[in-house]
Amino acid sequence: MGVLDRLKALRLDLTPARRSRDFRLLVIAGTVFYLGQAISYVAVPYLIYTLTGSNTMVGLIGVVELVPLLAAGLWGGALADHVDRQRMLVGTGLAQVFFTALLALNAFAPQPRIWVLFVIAPFLVSAGALQRPSREALLPRTVTHDELPAANALNSFGWQAGNLLGPTIGGILLTTAGASWCFTVDVVGIAIATVLYLRMGSYPHREQTTAPSLSGIAEGIRYAVSRRDLLGTYLVDIAVMFLAMPIVLFPALAETIFRQPHLLGLLYTSETLGALVASGLSGWHKRIHSYGKVVVVAAATYGAFIALAGQAPAFWLCCLALAAAGAADMTSAVFRMTLWNQSIPETLRGRLAGIEMLSYSVGPLGAQIRAGYTADTFGVREAISVGGVASIVGVVLAAAALREFWGYDARTDTHLLAERARRAAHGEALGPDAPPG
Repeated sequence: MGVLDRLKALRLDLTPARRSRDFRLLVIAGTVFYLGQAISYVAVPYLIYTLTGSNTMVGLIGVVELVPLLAAGLWGGALADHVDRQRMLVGTGLAQVFFTALLALNAFAPQPRIWVLFVIAPFLVSAGALQRPSREALLPRTVTHDELPAANALNSFGWQAGNLLGPTIGGILLTTAGASWCFTVDVVGIAIATVLYLRMGSYPHREQTTAPSLSGIAEGIRYAVSRRDLLGTYLVDIAVMFLAMPIVLFPALAETIFRQPHLLGLLYTSETLGALVASGLSGWHKRIHSYGKVVVVAAATYGAFIALAGQAPAFWLCCLALAAAGAADMTSAVFRMTLWNQSIPETLRGRLAGIEMLSYSVGPLGAQIRAGYTADTFGVREAISVGGVASIVGVVLAAAALREFWGYDARTDTHLLAERARRAAHGEALGPDAPPG
């Protein structure tokens, strides 16, 4: 195989997008949705700070969102295993349009009310948390079982593109038009995504479902804990996010360490750029079967590059290390998603998607507290680097304790083979109402 052929083998596999109309709609809608959400993500703390002048008040918005996020995420997973997931996407999308529109109206007012932000935020985050498990659980139904690695890479590429462009657009809108237009653009984005969801086919459940209940949620948790390979993916993700995630320290890193505060935006975008490159060169994923080993090595690599970023002597070296960390993190994430989507039974997919959402939501919230405390105690560089090294230790310990996770092989895993057989028995290929092309 020549060099050109090897490069072609690395490029993003577009097969799922070419073959499945519903998958295309799902990915495009998700990309537009993430773009709008990233714009609002910039606007909310900015508006709170300009209204109050208090960093504490900015932090409190995350506190009021935490419980709704946890509760709605788990309940949304239970709903996704019982109701039509496509209808869930449409209904929760309309709810997010409504609540975001209220934020826009408040921001357009001559004197925006701070209490409106704190009242609306829990409802808005609840609608999003209710929606996400249905979206994650629906994706495997829109493509073939063997196309899931490529589908996850494409989905991640769209998500990262939205997260890359959103903060940039949000920053421009804030300085030129104000927070009100950030929310307005988000409303338009959510509305477009909801229309795209509406155009998808219906996806009724083919097997007996479990009505939403606390016992049903508990059943999903028991299943997740009983499978040590799944448990390993959750623990690795939480360890990396909680111990190594440095985002909250970027302002201090730019201003007090490198003394270039005007370049702060590059620190935020470096990881995302690395993730985009990794997604674009994900063609090799389909040739890999040892998912557990890839997740562990990629997660440990993320920690190593974060540690290097903390000690980088120059700003550009720090950005380069962060980009490499982003590429490693994206590789780990795609293989985790593929393991989940290929091996979790359809009857539990929604509830497990809710648990997954919590696993990658709680870690970053805890990381803010951990990073802030260690930076104030030991210094910014030390907090970043020690966090990176600590995450490597956490990942290695998880892999050593959960041998089934480390040894996971897609060719022999009994759960994956059972799910593939179930899908074949139901004739699932591109989804029940999703014609190819």
